[in-house]
Amino acid sequence: MGRKVYVVGVGMTKFEKPGSKEGWDYPQMAKESGTRALADAGIPYDAVEQVAVGYCYGDSTCGQRAVYEIGLSGVPIYNVNNNCATGSTALYMAKQFIEGGLADCVMALGFEKMEKGSLGVKYTDRTNPMDHHAKLMIETRGFAKAPPAPQFFGNAGREHMEKYGTTAEQFAKIGWKNHKHSVNNPYSQFQDEYSLEDILNAPMVYEPLTKLQCCPTSDGSGSAILASEEFVKQHGLQEQAVEIAGMAMTTDYPSTFDEKSCIKLVGYDMTRSAAGKVYEQSGCGPEDVDVVELHDCFSANEMITYEGLGLCPEGKAGEFVDSGANTYGGQVVVNPSGGLISKGHPLGATGLAQCAELSWQIRGQADARQVDGAKVALQHNLGLGGAAVVALYKKAEIA
Repeated sequence: MGRKVYVVGVGMTKFEKPGSKEGWDYPQMAKESGTRALADAGIPYDAVEQVAVGYCYGDSTCGQRAVYEIGLSGVPIYNVNNNCATGSTALYMAKQFIEGGLADCVMALGFEKMEKGSLGVKYTDRTNPMDHHAKLMIETRGFAKAPPAPQFFGNAGREHMEKYGTTAEQFAKIGWKNHKHSVNNPYSQFQDEYSLEDILNAPMVYEPLTKLQCCPTSDGSGSAILASEEFVKQHGLQEQAVEIAGMAMTTDYPSTFDEKSCIKLVGYDMTRSAAGKVYEQSGCGPEDVDVVELHDCFSANEMITYEGLGLCPEGKAGEFVDSGANTYGGQVVVNPSGGLISKGHPLGATGLAQCAELSWQIRGQADARQVDGAKVALQHNLGLGGAAVVALYKKAEIA
């Protein structure tokens, strides 16, 4: 392990329906979140030595064009793309620069300007990076007249139902919880509360997933400023610094494809392995975690991720939901922000929005969303094709 790394500033925009905010392009989004993160840290952009910028949709060097709105200091700017795990990949890269002694202050920034509707294929003249995943899904479950993403995760949900007796209502309870949580999040794309019946009776996208259990496409941006312990001391940031006590990224293992499991196909083993590494690095276990922001692109993924992160035993996620263990007053509060389902999912921004939420929670600055006494926070960001990033945050202890 190298040097300790701290989050000293975070910022994000409100997540919006694509195209709903006139004149709001990715440079404006990035300026808003990046400027807020710098202001939160109380430092000028000139203090930043390197920048990692995540986005999925856009031409090369959109990262530079976005950051130029914040400042022109000639520092290295890296353009990062890792599907839905893009934001946390930029964060992981920034952490490594500091951990390895290459810099003392690094900005991680993510944004996305998306199109309305379900995700589609942009390049049809080359191998699709999801071709192995799609082939296995079609072999095991066929292909329906529904968008591919909800089929991947919906099939994982169906497998969980078949193996463990999980019910459609248990999946719906996750959507109900996340929409309820988002009512208290001013950054959330949706802030409407629904009844469980509303969730169950919403239009079916791909069984068991109704529309209110699926994340929307979104426009928005998030940013974090990471620093070394020396930088924190020099700038008097001890009180607001949040330590990244553990962080790991994994990609697909042979089991993703060899075991012909839809649960494995959508990253379960990536999640489980990354979480194990993070618990080992941090000296914490799932029983120590107070608050979690995890990748609930669909309610089915939140369900299986409870087990992948070790929050409950394998096969017991449905019972975990029914007991209320996943919300305020329970074992751990999962997605107090509203998660991807209600907060929104601008792909490149999601991982950094998770970092912002958990930093606010650790600092006690989450307002009506605040988890009482939150001391240990866990982040999970997943991208099919594939990458999983898991991080554990704790309040900094710097003399």
